[in-house]
Amino acid sequence: MLHGILLPALALAAWPAQAAAQPAPAADVQRTSVAAEIRSSAGGKLRDFYAPRGYWPLWIERGRVGPQADALIALIEGADADGLKPKDYGARELKALAKDADASGDPRLLARADIALSRAFAALAGDMRKPSRKVKVRYLDPEVEPKDEEPKEILRAAAVAPSFVDYVRSIGWMSPIYVKLREARADFAQRWGGLPQVPVPADVKLRPGMKAGAAALRRRLGLASGTAYDKALVARVKAFQGDHGLKPDGVAGAATIAALNRGDDHYDRLIALNMERARLLPGPQVRHVVVDAASARLWYFSKGAQDGTMKVVVGAKESQTPMMAGMVRYATLNPYWNVPSDLVERKLAPRMLNGASLTKLRYEALSDWSANARKLDPAAVDWRAVADGRTELRVRQLPGGDNAMGKVKFMFPNDLGIYLHDTPSRDLLAKPARQFSNGCVRLEDAQRLGRWFFGKPLKPASDKPEQHVPLPQPVPVYLTYLTAVPLEDGVRFLPDVYGRDGV
Repeated sequence: MLHGILLPALALAAWPAQAAAQPAPAADVQRTSVAAEIRSSAGGKLRDFYAPRGYWPLWIERGRVGPQADALIALIEGADADGLKPKDYGARELKALAKDADASGDPRLLARADIALSRAFAALAGDMRKPSRKVKVRYLDPEVEPKDEEPKEILRAAAVAPSFVDYVRSIGWMSPIYVKLREARADFAQRWGGLPQVPVPADVKLRPGMKAGAAALRRRLGLASGTAYDKALVARVKAFQGDHGLKPDGVAGAATIAALNRGDDHYDRLIALNMERARLLPGPQVRHVVVDAASARLWYFSKGAQDGTMKVVVGAKESQTPMMAGMVRYATLNPYWNVPSDLVERKLAPRMLNGASLTKLRYEALSDWSANARKLDPAAVDWRAVADGRTELRVRQLPGGDNAMGKVKFMFPNDLGIYLHDTPSRDLLAKPARQFSNGCVRLEDAQRLGRWFFGKPLKPASDKPEQHVPLPQPVPVYLTYLTAVPLEDGVRFLPDVYGRDGV
C-alpha cells in the first residue's frame, strides 16, 4: 500500500527529467499545474494527505473533474439514508465548483475543486463511520474501539482503491452488510411505502377464494377495491410475505396480518436500527469476522471481499450472546470444556447422585477456577450440596471426540467466557433457528475458519490438552444482532429472539 500511495509523488518528482527527453502530454502538464496550485492552497489536515503524494490531485482526470465526483455528490444528496444531513456537505456548491472548473480548465479552479471534494469526502466518510448512541456494544480491546479517523487516512484508503469511482459508488469504506441494508431500505420503501395504512381484521384467517375480510386486505396492499381473494391478491400477499421474512404461501394468517398491521414505519425504523448496528462493523478491507446472533450466521472478510460464511449456534434467550467486539489472539487445540456452574448443578450432580462415574463420563472436578487448580477425588465431593446449589464446583470435560468444544476453540479474551469453538453436536446446525448455546458461538466448520485464521490447516502437535497457538496476526471479531438481514433481492426480517429491538 505504501508504494501505491507514493507512486504519484514519485512520478511528479521524475517528470522534469522525462520532459527533457520528450514532450509531456498536455493532460500531464495540466495535472502538474493543478498539483502546484494544490501545494499553495491545501492547508491543515488535508495537507497531511496531499504532501506525501506530491500534491497530486485525487479527483482530476485528463483536465476535468472525474466521475468519482458525481458519485460523491449523489452519495451526499442521499445522506439522509445514513442519518446525516446532505446540506452539511455542500452538494450544491460542489456541483457548481466542478462545473466551473471543467468549463474553464483553469488549474486554480481545478485545484479548488479537488480540495473541496476531498474535504467533503473525508467529512462524509468519517461521519458515516461514527457509532450511534442507540447501539450499545462492549469493546474488549483498544484496536476495535471506534475512533475518529483522520482525513488523511480516509483519503489514502480511497486513493489506493483499485477503482476510486467504484469505491465511492459502492461506499467501500463501510461494511457490506451496512451497504446492502442501505440499498434494501430504499428498495423496501419503494415496494411497500405509501400504501394505505388501514387495519386488517385479525380475528380471521384469510384464504384464497374467501370474501370476508378480503376488501380490507386488498386496500392495505394497494390493489383495486373489491371483495375477491383472487390471483392478484394471492400474488400480492406472497410478495409481502417474502419481503417480510414470512412463508410465502399466499394465505393471510395471524403472522401475516400482524406484519401488515405493524405498518410501513415500523419496518423502516427496524431497518434503520439494524443499519446502526451494522455501522459499527469495519469495511471489507479490514480482515475481520462478524457473528450475527439473530440469524445465527458468521461471515469473514479480507482484502475488500467476503471470504466465506457459515452457520453457527449462538446463545439461547436465557443465555444471550452479547454484542461485543474483541481480538481473536490464539487458538486452543484439544481444549477442555469448563462446564457452566448451573449445568453442573442441574445436570451433572444429579447423575452423580444416581451412581454415575465422573471418570467414566470423562470429567474432572477441580478445587477452584485458577490456573493451578487441584484435581479432586469425585468420591470426596458433596454432590448433594452441589445439586442443591449450596456448593459451587468447577468441573471440566476432558478433550476428546465428545467434548463440547470439539477439537478447537478461538479465543478473544473476555470475562464472560465467550469464544468461537468447534462442536460435535451437528444436529443443532441443521435447524433454521439456532439459538441454543450458553452464549458461546459453535461453528459449522471450525477447521475452515482455522485455515483462514492461520493460512494453513490446524493440527495439534500431540494429544496433550489445551495447546495454545497464537495467531500470526490478531483478527477482530464482532458479535452483533441483525434482525433485518439483506438478501440479493431485498431484506428478510427475523424474530427478535433476544427482545433488543424495541421499535
